[in-house]
Amino acid sequence: MEQQGTELQTEKVSCPICLDLLKEPVTTSCGHSYCRTCISNHWDKEDKRIYSCPQCRKKFIRRPDLKKNTMLAELVEELKKNRLQDDPDDQRFAAAEDVACDFCTGRKLKAFKSCLNCVASYCEKHLQPHHESAALKRHKLVEPSKKLQEIICSRHDEVMKMFCRTDQQCICIFCSMEEHKDHNVVTAAVERTVKQRELQESLADIHKNIQDREKDVELLKEKEKTINLSADQTVEHSEQMFTELIRLLHQRSSELEKEVRSKQQTEVSAVRARQEKLEQEISELKKRDAELQQLSHTEDHIQFVLSYSSLSALSVSTHSSIIHRGPGSCFQEVRAAVSELREHLHKVLMEDWNKVCHTLKRVDDLLSELRNIAGLLKCSLGITLDPNTANRYLRLSEGNRKVTRMLENQRHPKHPDRFIDCHQVLSRESLTGRCYWEVEVEVGWGGVCVSVAYKSISRAGRGKKCQFGYNDKSWMLFCSPNSYTFYHNNIESPVSGPRSSRIGVYVDHTAGILSFYSVSETMTLLHRVNTTFTEPLYGGVSVSYYGGNAELCKL
Repeated sequence: MEQQGTELQTEKVSCPICLDLLKEPVTTSCGHSYCRTCISNHWDKEDKRIYSCPQCRKKFIRRPDLKKNTMLAELVEELKKNRLQDDPDDQRFAAAEDVACDFCTGRKLKAFKSCLNCVASYCEKHLQPHHESAALKRHKLVEPSKKLQEIICSRHDEVMKMFCRTDQQCICIFCSMEEHKDHNVVTAAVERTVKQRELQESLADIHKNIQDREKDVELLKEKEKTINLSADQTVEHSEQMFTELIRLLHQRSSELEKEVRSKQQTEVSAVRARQEKLEQEISELKKRDAELQQLSHTEDHIQFVLSYSSLSALSVSTHSSIIHRGPGSCFQEVRAAVSELREHLHKVLMEDWNKVCHTLKRVDDLLSELRNIAGLLKCSLGITLDPNTANRYLRLSEGNRKVTRMLENQRHPKHPDRFIDCHQVLSRESLTGRCYWEVEVEVGWGGVCVSVAYKSISRAGRGKKCQFGYNDKSWMLFCSPNSYTFYHNNIESPVSGPRSSRIGVYVDHTAGILSFYSVSETMTLLHRVNTTFTEPLYGGVSVSYYGGNAELCKL
């Protein structure tokens, strides 16, 4: 019953807005009470012409003048005191893991500071004399510490403020005049300065070792990728060679694949084992780094010196043991051997090699399911052009699917995504997963560029950083009246294939595949790129000369 009464009393003096005990309670003219801050913030958000009570919704034409409710304030304070006395888990009191005040009687409060001169810890109340007394103000106060007794000389019962370099130990002033009289003795502060420099050097060494190992981990990751890529290429190469023999050497191909995968697994396992070891060393170094960082912020000189002496020296190797060699060399020999075997078997087994060469089809594992239009249409994506990216001399029409190069400035509004000098436009939709779309191009006297690009491509300037195909953020097929040319990162690659007014584009973002097709009654692969896409892709179109246009087709 008493507990229920306390809960009921608490509810009566709680703010209806924050649901906590009232803080500086004020009462409105309608009789409801709130924290001054809560009701003020509430009214700050309301219409400035009218204010209302959050509980009864009574409206006030003018904002009420709030005054403190003295009776409620006294009741809240009394309730807080009772709550503190009744709450055994009050966080002000010291628990087993906390530093307790040495001057509290009965249940001790948590220490607020420790005094190195008094060798004692104080709560806020008992620390007051240190703030008021002129003599005590000179004492050295530090964060609460349980290790104060460690700075007391066991022989003289004095605070140790000196350090004997001869014996490498902390001593008190009397020790320096007796058994350490002729030794090399300095103050703890002076020794701290020396040790601090050594600590900084140790931290620098640790940071360098962490960086070296992180670089080695990255190299190992790249090495693993290269091994996997080399193995995949070897398998693909061997499959192409054996497929040309039309099942005759199919079993040999499977055996070779198993051998390559076994070697791949062995190599990768060795790399991963070394990688795990390096990551473990990195973890240990970071742990040592954290310990030394914490030690560097210790205010107590004696405690710093004691703790520093107890830390063990750096035990991990400071040099990388990775042998950086070509990871794919073992597979190159395999590919060479397979090629040699193919040539030999061709001479021995094939009587009409030229006829076989004309009948064989190129093996394409990555795009096997997308060799025909029906397969590509399964990945078709209806994309539109983004007006906010269109250059001011480009006009969009047909529901933002068609772009035309104009002679007049189209007066597009300013936008940070707009291409300023290059006559280009990006798609509104990003290209994720597998996507296929087609572009109907009318090159006119110049040409039309069909592209994909990262959204981070630069928008201002005529330089290579902005134009499709002339940087590492875009890939572009240039369609001129008589030819095709592929551009990426300012590298030009001539492309052969049948001329068509319709260009198909296929992207597999995850696999890193980009393909351009010439589409008519038949479908011909013009150019394919295998890479790694690091950002979301967007379709792009660029029109070189006036009158040229391109339209994203509805599939």
